[in-house]
Amino acid sequence: MTTTTSWTVANSRKLAREERRRRLGPLSVLTHVALLLWTVLVAVPILWTFLASVKSEDEIFGDAWSLPATLRWDNFARAWDQAHIGQYTLNSVIVVVFSVSGTMLVGSMAAYVLARYPFRANRAIYLLFVSGLAFPVYLALTPLFFVVQNMGNVPLIGPFIGLNTHAGLVLVYIAYSMPFTVFFLAAFFRTLPTAVAEAAMVDGASHTRVFFQIMLPMARPGLISVTIFNILGQWNQYQLPLVLLQERDKWVLTQGIADISTAAGYDQDWSALFAALTLAILPMLVVYSVFQRQIQSGLTAGALK
Repeated sequence: MTTTTSWTVANSRKLAREERRRRLGPLSVLTHVALLLWTVLVAVPILWTFLASVKSEDEIFGDAWSLPATLRWDNFARAWDQAHIGQYTLNSVIVVVFSVSGTMLVGSMAAYVLARYPFRANRAIYLLFVSGLAFPVYLALTPLFFVVQNMGNVPLIGPFIGLNTHAGLVLVYIAYSMPFTVFFLAAFFRTLPTAVAEAAMVDGASHTRVFFQIMLPMARPGLISVTIFNILGQWNQYQLPLVLLQERDKWVLTQGIADISTAAGYDQDWSALFAALTLAILPMLVVYSVFQRQIQSGLTAGALK
């Protein structure tokens, strides 16, 4: 009985795939070709970076795809210690942890209110957030610099949130990530059923309790997806820390990698540079690999409901 059922399910899936392929026709072939080309364009540079990270400089400038004679793990030690990549990585972790946590807390609350509570200025505030997606942050670097500089003059907390402070960079990251976070989560919160929240409020639950104990768990797929996108975006950010962090001991990972490539002109340590790039890429690959299913379910949940 089990064998027959399994065969029936497999046959149904095969027929569905054939029907979908027949319906799409040439479009399906073009789609697969485009995805294959995109995979090659993304994967080849990453694989080459990993390979170059364990080569000597002579091997790097020789045959690009030749295997190293010996695996030079000292490249990583040199990048970690001499180029201070270890310190820069720690700084990046601290900044990203606090900035992503703040972004998700503030962004989810704002998105929930805009999605579930109608009020007079609701649409205008939502459009103000969404308009931030169309505004390049690079156009605001000069005024942003002076704003953060002036924040350093605020009594008591100024020295902790001004220029050359991680807290100041965290606040800028939160503001920078809010438009996408609110845009995505507001659309997701609108798809959630209201019956459970209404039942909880009838039982005496406050708005705060409904949000944190009922709505947030229901929105988990969307929250995970937005969290991963924010981690990737903030981890790879270079322009903002370049403007706001001038002190070397405050630098984040992207600044440290750029410093390796520019500090000594044509005499820079290429092996250590590729080792540092590998150290920067691997954590994000691990994060995406671990949460891949949650990201996909979060992106499709709103469309399926």
